[in-house]
Amino acid sequence: MTEPRLVAGVDCSTQATKVVVCDAATGEVLREGRAPHPDATQVDPAEWWAAWQSASDGLLDGVSAISVGGQQHGMVLLDSAGEVVHPAVLWNDTSSADATLELVSELGGPEAWAAAVGSVPVSSFTVTKLRWVRGAAPEAAARAAAVALPHDWLTHRLAADRGGIEDLTTDRGDASGTGWWSPITNSYRPDLVELAFGRSLSLPRVAGPAEVVGHTASGAALAAGTGDNMAAALGLELQPGDVAVSLGTSGTAFATSASSTADPSGFVAGFADATGGYLPLVCTLNAARVMSATAALLGMDLATLDEAALGSSGSGGLVMLPYLDGERTPDLPHSTGLVYGLTRATAQPSTMARAAVEGMLCGLADAVDALRAQGLPVERVLLLGGAARSRAVQALAPALLGAPVVLPEPAEYVALGAARQAAWAISGAETPPTWETAVSKPEPSILSDTEAAQIRTLYASVLAGTRPLLATGKDWPAKR
Repeated sequence: MTEPRLVAGVDCSTQATKVVVCDAATGEVLREGRAPHPDATQVDPAEWWAAWQSASDGLLDGVSAISVGGQQHGMVLLDSAGEVVHPAVLWNDTSSADATLELVSELGGPEAWAAAVGSVPVSSFTVTKLRWVRGAAPEAAARAAAVALPHDWLTHRLAADRGGIEDLTTDRGDASGTGWWSPITNSYRPDLVELAFGRSLSLPRVAGPAEVVGHTASGAALAAGTGDNMAAALGLELQPGDVAVSLGTSGTAFATSASSTADPSGFVAGFADATGGYLPLVCTLNAARVMSATAALLGMDLATLDEAALGSSGSGGLVMLPYLDGERTPDLPHSTGLVYGLTRATAQPSTMARAAVEGMLCGLADAVDALRAQGLPVERVLLLGGAARSRAVQALAPALLGAPVVLPEPAEYVALGAARQAAWAISGAETPPTWETAVSKPEPSILSDTEAAQIRTLYASVLAGTRPLLATGKDWPAKR
């Protein structure tokens, strides 16, 4: 019996590094490992390297190729020798909120940005972090010679046959989240780097989707790698009409597209994907942590919160705007969470649990609607991420999202998609290998379409009425 050819996929996420080793032909996961990252929004990339070494220890024997899927938008500044000059500023660091407003205005407004790079920057985007670091850490900024993304840095570190900053590579997918690469023209906009940073920086070469960009010390081929959302789309093998809704640290809704998008409202980011196509995407900062924070507030564990939300007869008009860490979509980086409709009748643990789940899903329902508004069909929602395991989430999601819901089999889809890219890179084929994704049905729906519409209407009304307060957020007492 012939031994399977092995490939490894890496997910260098916000919270951990995860590694899967797969059969290159079938995608069967044969080995896997995990190691945590620090819980911070600015991280020394050396922590990612240490996590990679721990997570991959003992897994890589016989591996022919490796690919890295990394958290999007993180800013890694390097000097001319390739040394890190400042902690990596991650996507969920909102320090650049004011810098974002400056940059959007300086180019001519949201429409100008959407036309230039397919997206309107929010504080998650790398370009805004360049403007921020220039003022916040001028000594580090002065030393910087190149800027890279987390997956770029880890891929470069894995390569034994390249060094310095001249050989840095990235891919279309991850590059499209920087704010200085256009998926519309497939090219960099160095002028936007200079607008943000005040001078030019060396930028990674954009490798082809199935390109081998180097080799490890053991001889394994290194694929181009990509951003985490692009890798997840590869792992799920999204088809036209599919929308993935992921409920992890952040919430995302994304779909593959044959054509680029440019949404001047800023709701939909017009990203590229990892295959040569496009990946329109909406991202919220608050997803699964809304449930864990509410459980802690109520003195419950997550399982009890889930049962309370599922068993509740409804939220009774209680609305939670779950902007616990600020918010990216809508663009309210200084906001805090808000609870509306608190009465003696609604001041119940089960009602609060239900409102937390509904609030989280209403934010993602707005995201799915934004994709629809870009002309994308929504025939099926693939619900994934940690919070997708919640029975209450499953029972409320179909009506609130307005589409049938299926549950992909629990898996590390970012790492799995990276592994699929690695298999593609060494196959010589024009398209990625076909790996089956098993799906199951969620809990039966407990909302009618009419009830869902009422919940979403009230949510939208509360957001519209309180948005001026949310825009000033944590600073509002000082601004009265």
